[in-house]
Amino acid sequence: MAERVRWGILSAAKIAREWVAPAIHLSQAGEIAMIASRTPGKAEALSRPYGDVRITDDYEAMLADDGIDAVYIPLPNGDHVEWTQKALAAGKHVLCEKPIALRAEQIDTLIAARDDAGKLCAEAFMVLHHPQWHRVHEILASGEIGPLRHVQGAFSFFNDDKDNIRNISGLGGGALRDIGVYPSVVTRFATGEEPVRIRSEIDWEAGIDATARVWAEFPSFNMDFYVSMRMAPRQQMVFHGTRATLTVETPFNSHLYGDDVVRLRLGDRQVTERFPQALHYVRQIDNFNATVLEGAPYHCPLEFSRGNQKMIDMIYDAAEGGS
Repeated sequence: MAERVRWGILSAAKIAREWVAPAIHLSQAGEIAMIASRTPGKAEALSRPYGDVRITDDYEAMLADDGIDAVYIPLPNGDHVEWTQKALAAGKHVLCEKPIALRAEQIDTLIAARDDAGKLCAEAFMVLHHPQWHRVHEILASGEIGPLRHVQGAFSFFNDDKDNIRNISGLGGGALRDIGVYPSVVTRFATGEEPVRIRSEIDWEAGIDATARVWAEFPSFNMDFYVSMRMAPRQQMVFHGTRATLTVETPFNSHLYGDDVVRLRLGDRQVTERFPQALHYVRQIDNFNATVLEGAPYHCPLEFSRGNQKMIDMIYDAAEGGS
């Protein structure tokens, strides 16, 4: 049995440069073996800190290379399904940036391709590998806050650069696909429930959703959240029960304000739990590698991702007059 996972990175996108490539390098059983980029100089710059890394400008060549076990895909959103399918067909394990697809039914195609290939294929929801979210799930399941009645969330940043892929409709841009997936995925993960009804309002700009406000009904609680690419940075998630509230101060960008903190407030008593060493990108790669090498359970299988995309689809459809 192989002792390490040899990774290929399909494009030198910012998230690969700043977060995922360093995470692969720091992981217990992974190594960066190859980087593919069609932009001259980008792959070379990305590879520099990681030693003997092969470089190519041919995506297909990477997929055909016998020295690559797994492929990380941080391409524009609209390219995710195509290249995930190609990587699986080439016999590679795949970790693809979110959103792995633009509609839930596309993930059905990826599930079938995964099963045919017999390889691990997953969406890169690093937040689900952070111990704070496993702790939130544990607290909610314990009943310590009483029955959950309401979840409130916010995630925003300012980016009105018309040339940025997040602001380009044809590349699958928009706030919901970029950051709206996070309040939805952590709520579904922490509670184990799926939405049954959604209402939404979207501010459209040049074909992309710049800001979205969402009201969702789950079987046992309600939720509201907003996401925006036109507001100052903010993020927070609050779970409100009959006895207490549970607040996650940095729910999505680990260590944004120092230690990641979960606060349980019960009457005049507050309990604070800190997570100072939780590098969720590294934990994501460690989990992926362990699944590939040892068959360990993976925290975010495609079936779970499909449920999240279904919720995003419901939000878009509700804003367009559906429900």
